[in-house]
Amino acid sequence: MKTDLLPAPLLWGDKRFHTWNYEMREQFQNKVFKVMLDAGFTCPNRDGSIAKGGCTFCSARGSGDFAGRRRDDLVTQFNTIRDRQHLKWPNAKYIGYFQAYTNTYAPVEELREYFEVILEQPGVVGLSIATRPDCLPDDVVDYLAELNERTYLWVEMGLQTVHESTSELINRAHDTQCYLDAVEKLRKRNIRVCAHIIYGLPQETHEMMLDTGRAVAAMDVQGIKIHLLHLMRKTPMVKQYEAGLLRFLEKDEYVKLIVDTLEFLPPEMIVHRLTGDAPRDLLVGPMWSLKKWEVLNAIDHELKSRETWQGKYWRQP
Repeated sequence: MKTDLLPAPLLWGDKRFHTWNYEMREQFQNKVFKVMLDAGFTCPNRDGSIAKGGCTFCSARGSGDFAGRRRDDLVTQFNTIRDRQHLKWPNAKYIGYFQAYTNTYAPVEELREYFEVILEQPGVVGLSIATRPDCLPDDVVDYLAELNERTYLWVEMGLQTVHESTSELINRAHDTQCYLDAVEKLRKRNIRVCAHIIYGLPQETHEMMLDTGRAVAAMDVQGIKIHLLHLMRKTPMVKQYEAGLLRFLEKDEYVKLIVDTLEFLPPEMIVHRLTGDAPRDLLVGPMWSLKKWEVLNAIDHELKSRETWQGKYWRQP
């Protein structure tokens, strides 16, 4: 059943989509930013327990290129990143974001040490934990459920694509059903889930990308991160690019894909991110991705020019 179109756009503050910033101010009546951390984990897709080499797009830092320095302890990392971001938002609160690699890939006793020390830091209102769907054994989920009772918790998981052909190309090393099973397992414990997807993966068409967005829209997930595929030096995907398997999206093309996706996302789904970025010295392309605010402004402009908004074409299951 299709919902009736509203005569005026839905707005979240001054935005036509349900932004992370809007949700944080609703939840905490305050600016809240994520403090990105590297707790020293690895990944079963790197160490050989599931596969080797990692996802072909993943950097040497396990997609934690803007996180704290691995050689520093977590409190030092937290203070360094927090103080840097405080220059922009001096009165903010914080969510400890365990970003790099797979952050449930360890015994519960070890996870407890890492997560609890960040929860003890002044001003921390919650945790966001990035992981893989195949790294959620029952005892870990039990601990996450405990955390969820005590703090504001998100579990972030990389889906990237629903297409198994692409999954093989990027060496994701789990299938889509594994992802769906993990979502179900977390949601049975009322744990919030943020799905990560990537637009611009090798050999995917416009419609294939939108298929992934539609699949996430139909899932019981509470948040989404849409990443632009950005190619970084020294990643396995460089060889795929050199072999002609990868074409960089143009900015206008990407902006239209994002707005197309927002239109069918449920209005209550929180949009954590709408693009991706990489360190300038590592980026192969697309180079326009370095101008992040230009991309975000273009998305806002496209939404307004279309007179559209998140959820305009959302269909209830």
